[in-house]
Amino acid sequence: MSDQQNPTNLLGNRYRLEHILGRGGMSIVYKAYDVTLERPVAVKVLRQDYSDNSEFQKSFHQEAKAAANLTHPNIVTIHDFGFDHGKLFIVMEYVPGTDLKQLIRQKSPFEVEEALQLITQACEGIGYAHRAGIVHCDVKPLNMLVTPDLRLKVTDFGIARVLSTISIDEKSDLVWGSPQYFSPEQASGKAPLPASDVYSLGVILYEMLTGKLPFKADGASEYARMHREQLPQSPTLLNPAIPLELEKIILKTLAKEPAARYRTADQFGRILGTFGQTTNAIHLEDESTIVEPVQSLAYPQPPAITHLNDYPASQDSEQKSPANIDWVTWIMGIAAFLLVGGLIPFWMNVILKLSLSK
Repeated sequence: MSDQQNPTNLLGNRYRLEHILGRGGMSIVYKAYDVTLERPVAVKVLRQDYSDNSEFQKSFHQEAKAAANLTHPNIVTIHDFGFDHGKLFIVMEYVPGTDLKQLIRQKSPFEVEEALQLITQACEGIGYAHRAGIVHCDVKPLNMLVTPDLRLKVTDFGIARVLSTISIDEKSDLVWGSPQYFSPEQASGKAPLPASDVYSLGVILYEMLTGKLPFKADGASEYARMHREQLPQSPTLLNPAIPLELEKIILKTLAKEPAARYRTADQFGRILGTFGQTTNAIHLEDESTIVEPVQSLAYPQPPAITHLNDYPASQDSEQKSPANIDWVTWIMGIAAFLLVGGLIPFWMNVILKLSLSK
């Protein structure tokens, strides 16, 4: 089975490898066909030069076990794990589309709404892993697959860590992760935390909205130093369309100390969701002000009537139309007029008689 040509044989007597989807440092991912269940799948095969290394085999197996226990719409599903032709392999669901890194190259800077839609899905998937006690440790756009209808799925738990096995005091000379995206604590060889994944998500959102990484370096050691010591440039200086409130959220995720960030991807996702709802509400309010009819400025709209009991009857009694005649008052007035009119001749006759008698 060659890395340069499409193998025609069956892997594990079940998976027919078709063509290469991507290459990583440790493995190659093929699109394949499951001849038993008759469906397309993706197969990640550990490279030959790593297959004989027990440490890499352990890491590869760890990825399969960590991801196999995670069932979530925003995490790539693991179907199988095996060994054949001298190589370890993982069978995963096939996700049509591309990875987020390719989209960033093609589309950045993203519109705020689209960036939030994608990164919120990433938060949901990684947040689920956090609740399951797993830190991804290698959150980056290459490990996020996006379908044509913009559904995002997180993949590659190759260096994921189980929280229960992590000691807060641990220190390692070997730094795992991708230098452009790993957190300051990972860059220092310290124990990863869920907040470490949050930092990486913040780097991705920064890149999506500005088209640039917060730090640019020539090598891994310089990236590590910048993550530990240097502050990122303000995102709004690179893209003035970014709302200031969203900039504050991004910079909080990029705090040097884990305690200063959002604790988990779930919390980060909720903050982004709340921000998105508030922004949409303000946007709709602004639009309603713009399209409001001119006459409404001079003539306020009447209150909405949602029930008969809500009708403002008291205003009717105070502002009657001319057609609403008070007939009782009219009758009493006419009667008084007739009464007074009838007494006038009577009193004139009395006065006349008195004057003649004198």
